[in-house]
Amino acid sequence: MMPPALGDFMMERVTEYPRPPLLVWCERAVEIVFAGEVVARAPGAWAVKETFHPPSYYIEPDAFLPGVLQQGAGRGSICEFKGRARYWNVVAGGRVAANAGWSYPDPTPAFADIADCVAVYAGMMDRCTLAGEVVVPQPGGFYGGWITSELIGPFKGAPGTEWW
Repeated sequence: MMPPALGDFMMERVTEYPRPPLLVWCERAVEIVFAGEVVARAPGAWAVKETFHPPSYYIEPDAFLPGVLQQGAGRGSICEFKGRARYWNVVAGGRVAANAGWSYPDPTPAFADIADCVAVYAGMMDRCTLAGEVVVPQPGGFYGGWITSELIGPFKGAPGTEWW
């Protein structure tokens, strides 16, 4: 049985997302606001869909205003599926969101399409939207998924969900 539709989008159960994750192109406009400024706009994004996670959205670095992305601190975490991440500070309006974004400069072959594309933690921004809808950040401080109204949880990230 197909899940019910919500507007132009189908309801999706994150419990049915695959592991290893799936990379899909999403033709939904992305807008990121930080320090009261629109710091990035893109007509679409790469979505990484993984079991129990709302998607993380990766946009081209040139979708960000010049100077907004500055290399962050640390070596970067390692994802068993995508490779070693690089962190980015988001800088605007005299504010800095340290390590608020991440990218994979040399991803594994399955994720080659997101090489150098940048994802951000929605909870560290003023607002992130997908097709005009304000997203809710994935629970917890480690994962960077964006929850939208068509997603059905439960979502990994809250205390007690580490081993899902």
